[in-house]
Amino acid sequence: MPSTQPATPTARDLATHWKVAQNITFLNHGSFGACPDIVLDAQAQLRARMERNPVQFLDRDLEPLLDAARAELCAFLGAQPQDLAWVANATAGVNSVLRSLSFAPGDEILVTDHGYNACRNAVEYVAQTTGARVVVAQVPFPLASGRQVVEAVTAAVTPRTRLALIDHVTSPTGLVWPIQPIVDTLQGQGIDVLVDGAHGPGMVALDLDRLGAAYYTGNCHKWTCGPKGAAFLHVRRDRQPQLHPLSISHGFQGPTRGRPRFWMEFDWTGTGDPTAALCVPVALRFLDGLRPGGWPAWLAANRSLVLQARDLLCSAWRVAPACPDELIGSLATVALPGHLHDPDDAPALPPDPLAAHLWQVHRIEVPVMTWGGHRWLRVSAQGYNHLPQYAKLAAAVLRFAAAAPPVG
Repeated sequence: MPSTQPATPTARDLATHWKVAQNITFLNHGSFGACPDIVLDAQAQLRARMERNPVQFLDRDLEPLLDAARAELCAFLGAQPQDLAWVANATAGVNSVLRSLSFAPGDEILVTDHGYNACRNAVEYVAQTTGARVVVAQVPFPLASGRQVVEAVTAAVTPRTRLALIDHVTSPTGLVWPIQPIVDTLQGQGIDVLVDGAHGPGMVALDLDRLGAAYYTGNCHKWTCGPKGAAFLHVRRDRQPQLHPLSISHGFQGPTRGRPRFWMEFDWTGTGDPTAALCVPVALRFLDGLRPGGWPAWLAANRSLVLQARDLLCSAWRVAPACPDELIGSLATVALPGHLHDPDDAPALPPDPLAAHLWQVHRIEVPVMTWGGHRWLRVSAQGYNHLPQYAKLAAAVLRFAAAAPPVG
């Protein structure tokens, strides 16, 4: 009797659902994500509905539509709808928290040296305008265990630490931090944690209620494959009264009509296009149904592929993995081979010549970055990727290295 189980789709089968050009090797899903056709179609339909009668859509229909989308996203995140607000991106979420809190001269804001530059800039700005001090925890890289992360962060805490901004998944080094022990340790000392979870949703399983962080912000356009402009800010209920969006609008005061003030402020910050948030459930449902086993299988498949890709690159370039497998999600950062990794070859300013060469000559889209004076390459793994693409990358880098003699 034939099986009724759906067949596991191949990467080429999955690629038909995305608009990613077939004549390029796209290994950089992590930067901006990529949105499936079915989600873009749903967004186009919502935009058409909005334009047929903007007053009906924005004044009468929008709140229940946002609430329904929020409820589905919260079920995916392990969160209560009352604790989640929509924002445009994780950077806006980080800024909303930082700009809402009060800091005094001498207060300390703790970050790590693996943080995302845009969010680090937001911390620096707030520190400069309030007199607070930025303390940077130096986390080793390469590193041998997640315990090193926890130890580095906690060692940087002082009696003046007011807030810690911690990445769940680091952007430049592609590491999944052991976020639960970090949150438990810091908040156990009375230090609120703002988690930059830009890469978290759709890469790792989340249970925000259990995590218990004061603040968690994440993107829906990266690993959950929603439209650009869809992200969330999760705020623990006891911290919501002091939180406000970057743009103060109608919801700041006045009647709430039975809705949380938190929603009233963040759901409407002025006229914009809310369709990205409204399409998040479409993306969640689509990916859940695209692979047998749903989201758990999706996360496992992407992680398995990026680990295979990392091992392939490390073997081809004769370099060691930069971290243990336990710290890998859907990203992996790998040392470049030979003299390409050397400090003397590190470009002072972007764009990196290797990244430019890979794109211009081989049509490979992949980021190359400088870290600790050395050069690294970060690969992503999404459903439309397959192992031969990473083999192509490995060979192209070796050819570049052979043609580019060491500096000096």
